[in-house]
Amino acid sequence: MTDTKTRTDVVIAGGGPAGLMLACELRLAGVDVVVVDRLAARTGESRAGGIHARTMEVLDQRGVLDRFLAVGASRPIGHFAGLWLDFDRFDTRYPRSLVLQQSRIERLLEEWATELGLRVRWSSEVTGIRQHATGVEVEVGGPDGSRSTLHAHYLVGCDGGRSAVRKLAGIGFPGTPASVTALLGDVELTDPPAESLFMQRRPGGDFSVFAFEPGWHRVITTQYDRVADQGDPVTFEELRESLLRIAGTDFGMHSPRWVSRFGDAARQAERYRQGRVLLAGDAAHIHFPAGGQGLNLGVQDAVNLGWKLASVVHGRAPETLLDSYHAERYPVAERVLHNTRAQTALSRPGPQTDALRDVLRSLIAHDDVNRHLGGMITALDLRYRMGDDHPLTGRRVPDVDLKTDDGRRRVFELLRTARPVLLDLRGDTDLAATAESWADRVDLVEARSAADHWPVWPAAEILAPAALLIRPDGHAAWTAPAGAAPDLAALRTALTTWFGPAEAE
Repeated sequence: MTDTKTRTDVVIAGGGPAGLMLACELRLAGVDVVVVDRLAARTGESRAGGIHARTMEVLDQRGVLDRFLAVGASRPIGHFAGLWLDFDRFDTRYPRSLVLQQSRIERLLEEWATELGLRVRWSSEVTGIRQHATGVEVEVGGPDGSRSTLHAHYLVGCDGGRSAVRKLAGIGFPGTPASVTALLGDVELTDPPAESLFMQRRPGGDFSVFAFEPGWHRVITTQYDRVADQGDPVTFEELRESLLRIAGTDFGMHSPRWVSRFGDAARQAERYRQGRVLLAGDAAHIHFPAGGQGLNLGVQDAVNLGWKLASVVHGRAPETLLDSYHAERYPVAERVLHNTRAQTALSRPGPQTDALRDVLRSLIAHDDVNRHLGGMITALDLRYRMGDDHPLTGRRVPDVDLKTDDGRRRVFELLRTARPVLLDLRGDTDLAATAESWADRVDLVEARSAADHWPVWPAAEILAPAALLIRPDGHAAWTAPAGAAPDLAALRTALTTWFGPAEAE
């Protein structure tokens, strides 16, 4: 048995999408990071099936979206309990979903992380946590009995629904237990359907069969009359029997690559921060994978937390900034749990549910209902409370075209380095003078808007603002409306709130 000690700024437990995205965000900010994962290596299991518009925007803000677009399949639709939503008219450069297996998403994120100097430490399970006034000691065990102690300023648990970090930190995980059983398998089919079948509802449940890559299919069955023990092993024969019972055929299933079971348990951590321990992704919330929201939710957790944690680690902002992470992200996941419970109810077999679905389908035909549900599923409608009633403040900033001395640029291109941006669209000298006190952490960019009006969710337009303070996660923290002198006192308050005291203070 060996005992080694390592010092770092942040330890991240879990090398999945949330953990990798958080690690990349921290590295962009110059934070030293160690990522540990209890698994021996990547499993290659396909798991989640794609990313939504807001996640594509986030990846575009960091300049890595093209990697994902190159291997994914774009579709201008999504769904709510299997009822189709049209994303095509949404105000975003990416009014679609990107079909892409989680295993490939992880590989792409890990490639980016490697470029930023990160390596995942596999076969490294968090077994103990000790917090103290200036940091946290993280005990990590290996399969050979070796152990190490990582000394860090902060620990973030991104280690899934059964999170060891959450349990060791003593954070409760209340919610509702599973009421259905779903089985999933990546298999080969001798007699595949002529086209993909999505959520085919039958008296015994529902099933889906669709191809991710040539040569193999994903099969999913959902049974609403039984709840399996999650501790029981799942077998290929169990999946075959379930599909035969619901669909009346197994489509010649053979050669399984992966089989799994999941339910509709919906739980959320009581708090996302316990001292120097934080939670993100499935460690903070679990739910039925209705609407394809889970992976996206975790990645967006990471983007909200990353810049805040980096500011605190660097001593630029007070530790209380981390409390805004829970304040902003807890309600987002709470809403996801709520809508996935609703989708599960809308998916159950029976004539009453059939009638309810017919009514909802007729409502979705109306653009405002489609936009409401689509905005919720994609997170394009998200607005954080910033204490400012300007319609843009707190919302994601639209990726409008700008005119600069160096030519045309997009707003998202200003966020490549994950630093906040004060965007001056009127050449205001007082604005520049105010920003100078935060020049070490906020980029001042002078430009002109190529458009007179900017879109604001859900379907409004405003005059292009005179100036805008953009957080690294792409949300507006302060807005100077067109045709009015900027409120410099409010700007100083926003700068101090989100990015710490001025340099001279």
